[in-house]
Amino acid sequence: MSKWYEEAVFYHMYPIGMTGAPRQNTQEEVTHRFQELMEWLPYVQSLGCTAIYIGPLFESTSHGYDTRDYKLVDRRLGDNEDFKAFVAKAHELGIKIVVDGVFNHTGREFFAFKDIQQNRENSPYCSWFKGINFGWNSPYNDGFGYEAWRNCFELVNLNYWEPKVREYILSVIGFWIDEFDIDGIRLDCADCLEFSFMEEMRRYTNEKKADFWLMGEVIHGDYSRYVSVDKLDSVTNYELHKGLYSGHNDHNYFEIAHTIRREFDANGGIYKGLKLYSFVDNHDVDRIASKLNVPGHIYPVHTLLYTLPGIPSLYYGSEWGIQGRKEGANDDPLRPAVDLKEVLEHVPDPKLLQWVKTLGRIHKEQPALSEGRYQELLLTNRQYAFARILGDEGVIVAVNNDDKDAYLSIRVPMQGKTYTSLLDGSVIKEENGALQVKLAPNESFLAAMR
Repeated sequence: MSKWYEEAVFYHMYPIGMTGAPRQNTQEEVTHRFQELMEWLPYVQSLGCTAIYIGPLFESTSHGYDTRDYKLVDRRLGDNEDFKAFVAKAHELGIKIVVDGVFNHTGREFFAFKDIQQNRENSPYCSWFKGINFGWNSPYNDGFGYEAWRNCFELVNLNYWEPKVREYILSVIGFWIDEFDIDGIRLDCADCLEFSFMEEMRRYTNEKKADFWLMGEVIHGDYSRYVSVDKLDSVTNYELHKGLYSGHNDHNYFEIAHTIRREFDANGGIYKGLKLYSFVDNHDVDRIASKLNVPGHIYPVHTLLYTLPGIPSLYYGSEWGIQGRKEGANDDPLRPAVDLKEVLEHVPDPKLLQWVKTLGRIHKEQPALSEGRYQELLLTNRQYAFARILGDEGVIVAVNNDDKDAYLSIRVPMQGKTYTSLLDGSVIKEENGALQVKLAPNESFLAAMR
């Protein structure tokens, strides 16, 4: 039997941005913005999403990844009771909750680092961080040096060779499971964490909660180093993310198909059997609507997101065609404030929103899209068709990125089957071992095979 996350469709929330919370956390009082986030839950359910990745949530100084206190919800969003109510409501609606685990580094206001600032060599926490050196100095003129994540000195790297650091972070994970009943953690900068700690975390979470999901942010490298029964359940599939937008911008479905063959082909795919986390944009990269050279390509892009092997994830607002590009090192344009009620009264792209809802419904109704093996059926630079096959059933998918109609002859993977459109319910007859399909520009074809 599949685990919940293997069949999930995720909705990705960056709460500090979407609620319009202050960029700097200088306030003393709690602002209860989780009530606003609570209103998103029925909407997320209406999209067909079954899980939410939300974060960062830990009390922090600015953008959320410079943690002050791991056991407090950021006061700009609310308090611990607010988040507990949010999770409970989500669970009532059948939605799992996964939070951002920022465990590679802390902020400079984290208690252990502040103790070093005050007590220097006499601090019991000197071994908690990498590269503490009292013969150096930092850009903040601390009178000592330390290792920072990518030389961003507001982010101080933790030292996972120190047993007390591991013990502390495991206690944090246990706290969030016990206190809030979360269903998983997305590990920020997972490629910087020690593999031995991932294994320890896996053992710990297995004991704490059945089917607890561990997903890691990994951009480059061999994803199979991180995903295994003794480490993580999944990682971010940045390789596919790149192919999904550039394969459309270059009218080059060969790139996407090559990526899928390399990763998931039944005969030699290097990640065959792994459930990687798929996305077309997130809080760190330009919005998909801003990346695509042809606006209409956003439709086949989303079709592929939902139907190719992987666990699909939507980033808040991209289902309406929200645009946003980084401004140098500034990520704020990717993380805008959104008034949900106002947007739903005037949806920027209602056709896209409806298409995403349709894809969410189909993904839920067709287990082959979660569990089925992949088989390529047709490939040109502008047209692409494949099947997801589960037992003797499956789904056939075809997309067209051309600016004109395409007439496709799609060979069927099995003889003697019935093919029913998942869009209008019509039956498509097999002719000489193929389906004859006409696709308008940027149109998709999805049919159940039984």
